[in-house]
Amino acid sequence: MQERFGIVGSSEGIRHVLDRVRLIAGTGITALIEGESGVGKELIAQAIHELSTRRHKKMLIVNCGAIPEGLIESELFGAEKGAYTGAVERRSGYFEEANGSTIFLDEIGEMPLTAQVRLLRVLEIGEFSRVGSSNVLRTDVRVIAATNKDLAREVEAGRFREDLYYRLSTVIIRVPPLRERRDDILPIFEHLQHRFAQKYNTAGPRLQDSARELFLRYRWPGNIRELRNVAEQTVVLLGKSELSADDVRPLLRGVGSAGGGVGLVRASEARDRDSFTGEVGEGGKEREIIYRTLLELRTDVADMGQHIRSLTQLMRGRTDASTASMEEDEAGRAPGRYLMMPPAREDADGEGRMIEDVPYELDGDSDAGPGSSTADEEPLPTLEEAEHRLIQQALNRFEGNRRQSAEALGISERTLYRKIKDYEGGARE
Repeated sequence: MQERFGIVGSSEGIRHVLDRVRLIAGTGITALIEGESGVGKELIAQAIHELSTRRHKKMLIVNCGAIPEGLIESELFGAEKGAYTGAVERRSGYFEEANGSTIFLDEIGEMPLTAQVRLLRVLEIGEFSRVGSSNVLRTDVRVIAATNKDLAREVEAGRFREDLYYRLSTVIIRVPPLRERRDDILPIFEHLQHRFAQKYNTAGPRLQDSARELFLRYRWPGNIRELRNVAEQTVVLLGKSELSADDVRPLLRGVGSAGGGVGLVRASEARDRDSFTGEVGEGGKEREIIYRTLLELRTDVADMGQHIRSLTQLMRGRTDASTASMEEDEAGRAPGRYLMMPPAREDADGEGRMIEDVPYELDGDSDAGPGSSTADEEPLPTLEEAEHRLIQQALNRFEGNRRQSAEALGISERTLYRKIKDYEGGARE
């Protein structure tokens, strides 16, 4: 069956999917296929149809997210002449054309509520009517739906009908993402690479151990669709017989920018040891959302932490007096005010690991007003002034070399360039 439909893999997750396909294919039961974008939900639907008694008729594929909301009802159920502006003749809908076959409703979560009412009636009793008509038509259609959304959450939010959800989810088939079936990544890549090598009449390059390890560490947010694109690029663009990690890294989304796609994979593996078996629960999904958000913010937070540490070193002499006043608070003095700042702590290899709270005292005494200073102290500069001075000192030291200045300040060259532009703009104003 895997050879016939091009389903590659031997992981526990994909074997479970294939077992369910075999069990339900010969029945007329409605199925809901869940999975992230790019995992191959349409391929699973095609396998169900081809193994069923309806295989002698073509399966109709409808992308519910690609049809405008005002037209989806007429596309699915047909329309009478004059039913709406532009309806110059009677036309049949997909359910009428799919009579005796299978209809695959992809992105079912995008279907508007008005169309959901009509779909529920088709599923319940096999009846529908064209838009603009009261005549009831009957159809014998098997419905397979697919979604990359959590439809239970959509029901809670009021965007999907509860009765339709229960009717569609008679059997749920969850297709695991690539990161939960890592044993299948390299076999799928080699299969795709072989196909593209035949298509373009060329030889597919071999992956070195470093590249293979990188593929296994990468999270593949685009799943098999992304893996397919990478396989095609290695055959067409690189022109090498062997590929190292450095060769394939630019092809992986997010890997080239501060290690965004690879550097934190180990944290995911340590967090969800059961993710490889596809048994991640509701809490795992929530952690996944948090992880992805942190991944996007990691680079900016690291730059911020480096910047704060540089400013702290500049102002360390002034804050020593404030630290002494903080120790005296234990003897009964009023405590000073503190700001909790989150500098990024880094490992020896430069990978951002944690964000921790470190107290920085703003005022040595709570009785002092904002911006106050004693007679023997010069007023503290604002953060913006201190930042400006620090950048100017670095540029002077390195004779205007921005790359060396950025390295000395512990920020990226892009961040330094942006701040210089901001200062230049402020000076002109």
